[in-house]
Amino acid sequence: MAKVAFIGLGNMGGPMADNLVKAGHQVTGFDLVPASCEAAKAAGVTIAPSAAVAIKGASVVITMLPAGKHVVSVWGEVVPAAAPGTLMIDCSTVDVDSARQAHGLARAAGLKSVDAPVSGGVGGAKAATLTFMAGGEADAFAGAKSVLEAMGKKIVHCGAAGAGQAAKICNNMILGISMIGVCEAFALAEKLGLSHQALFDVAATSSGQCWSLTSYCPVPGPVPASPANNDYKPGFAAALMLKDLRLAQAAATTTGAATPLGAHAEQIYAAFDGAGNGGVDFSGIIRHLRDLAAPDRRT
Repeated sequence: MAKVAFIGLGNMGGPMADNLVKAGHQVTGFDLVPASCEAAKAAGVTIAPSAAVAIKGASVVITMLPAGKHVVSVWGEVVPAAAPGTLMIDCSTVDVDSARQAHGLARAAGLKSVDAPVSGGVGGAKAATLTFMAGGEADAFAGAKSVLEAMGKKIVHCGAAGAGQAAKICNNMILGISMIGVCEAFALAEKLGLSHQALFDVAATSSGQCWSLTSYCPVPGPVPASPANNDYKPGFAAALMLKDLRLAQAAATTTGAATPLGAHAEQIYAAFDGAGNGGVDFSGIIRHLRDLAAPDRRT
């Protein structure tokens, strides 16, 4: 078992650290939010007064932070103080350039590093069923895999430094676009007098089938575990989907890729977030589409 430092104990990081404790790892954590520290402490995480203190003696350092600037800042603080041989893992979702910058800090200090963003939301973090998309050298990935397996069910090595982040933003662009498509279909079905269950039963077993429909159906009923059955309490908040879509559009601009649907999805989620719905689950975008609809034209 490893001695792990976990920096960033929020909605995702807290449950992930908890699962490392359950797997038998010795976990020391730090977060700027006292409530997050208290929750992690109750789960068996030893709380340190700072990130620099948390990493002392650790063989693995994991960060789960809001944005690229935070990752670069924290790695800039802790990497020089890390013991030789420490493995650095970042599980945040950030831009590819920041991920590569963090890798560069580790490389300059002679440390191995992996960018390993996750998919699966808070539910996956709690259940240890996350998917990890990892970027980094093969030997660094091999060292990280056993630790990541305590927090997820699928760990994929996507390539060199930054490849994990590249995979994550591409995947979530698909997710954002597909959720809007599924929501549009249900909104249209409502106007046509078709029941939610009827559309689900058809689309779930035919060409409209996708994860946004069968695992995360945006209307109550067909998939009992979906947030639609809990007033869209977030498993993955709309503000986070907007963040990922913006990362995808920034990458598209930088690389010259054409992503017209991704760009439009960003605009739709930006309007939803701007109306005060950033804390609503991203599948709640169906509410926004209903609001945009013309009055019922049936006579």
